[in-house]
Formats: sequence, structure tokens, C-alpha cells
Amino acid sequence: MPQKIAAGNWKMNAPDPAEADTLARQHPDPGVTVLLCPPATLLASLSERLSQTKIQTGGQDCHTAASGAHTGDVSAAMLAAAGAGHVILGHSERRADHGESDGLVREKAEAALEAGLTPIICVGETLEERDAERTLEVIEGQLSGSLPRTDAPLIVAYEPVWAIGTGRTPTPDQIEKVHALLRAQAPSDTPLLYGGSVKGSNAAEIFAIANVDGALVGGASLTAEAFSPIVSALEAAV
Repeated sequence: MPQKIAAGNWKMNAPDPAEADTLARQHPDPGVTVLLCPPATLLASLSERLSQTKIQTGGQDCHTAASGAHTGDVSAAMLAAAGAGHVILGHSERRADHGESDGLVREKAEAALEAGLTPIICVGETLEERDAERTLEVIEGQLSGSLPRTDAPLIVAYEPVWAIGTGRTPTPDQIEKVHALLRAQAPSDTPLLYGGSVKGSNAAEIFAIANVDGALVGGASLTAEAFSPIVSALEAAV
């Protein structure tokens, strides 16, 4: 069975680190994997802070190269050295803001695996693609182009671009259709996460959908008060 994962993406935010302490106290022995992905500047300190807890940490991006003349970039090996076990790759905000292609995401995933990290590879359609009924076509193309050519463990996250931070979510039927495609295309034991305006009030409904193994959560992961109910909903769904 795929691993169940509640992953928090802090994006370019710096919440009070005490929120992570509170989350760890609320879930001292979680029945699922709980992961926080802070900005790179906070990764080492957060990893150290959580080292005696069951909460894991990850990065938000990495370079394809292990080292070199890449000003401002961070390698997968650097993330691992800072305590990360995972790294988010191909998030729609990276694809849109930095022009990241499927091929580049695949190269980053390969670099992450080489450094011992588990990549969380994101895919998702825009509202225009959804309205044009091209969702499955777009997702299949992104998945085919972004997955590394290896059987090494990885995670796939479906994040419809139009649902991120908007308060809107696809219907359960829409999520189920995309996750059925992901399950058919990805290795059978690959955890499949849903992301896009996940919150405590809708988490249980989302986790009841077939082939949804957890969530990649943005804004609701910034406080223990908002993230803890999502973790609890996933624990209850196991």
C-alpha cells in the first residue's frame, strides 16, 4: 500500500518556528508521514528543531547539478545535508514563475534521487485547460515528461493550478478521475497526494476519494491550528 503523507509547503513564508513544536506535540506518534517543507534558509534550523520528533522536513526545489557556478541555487545534496529527506519539484509556481519544463523537472528529480532525497513531483492543469476539457491530456503529458527514468521511490502530487490558494477545489469526481490516471501511469506503490485549498473542513472528504494518499498543503500548513486537523483527518482515513 502507498505511504500516507501530510506534507506542508511553507512557500516563501517564515511562520513562528514554535508552530512546528506545537504540531509535534499534537502528533507525537502520527500514524502517517508528516512533512514540513520550509524555505531553504530555515531548513537546517527546523530540521534540528524537529530532530527528536516524528515530523520530517523537506526542501522546496533543487538544482540539477550537485555543485558549481549556480549563484542563488541550492543542490539536492545541500538540502540533504541540512536535514531534508524530501524535495518538492515542478510545483506550478515554479513552472509558471521560472519557466520550468517537464524535462527540467525530471532532471531535478534524478538529482534528488542521487542525493538520497525523495522527490515530490507536482502536476496540474490551468483553468483554461480544465475548461477546454484537456485536464487528463495535460496531466498525462506532464507526468510522462517529469517522472525520472528509474524505479526509485517517489511521490506525485496533483495540484490543479486554479485551486491553489483560491479557496476553490475540484469536485470529488474530478479529483478521482485525475488520481485514477496517476495510479495507472505511476508505479503502483507511489503515494499520490492532492493539493489545492486543502483545509481541515474538506480534508476528510478529499481523503475518502480513491487513490488519494494524502495532501500537499500550502497556507493551511503555516500554523499547527490549521494543519493539525488535516493530519488528524488523514490518520482517521488510514
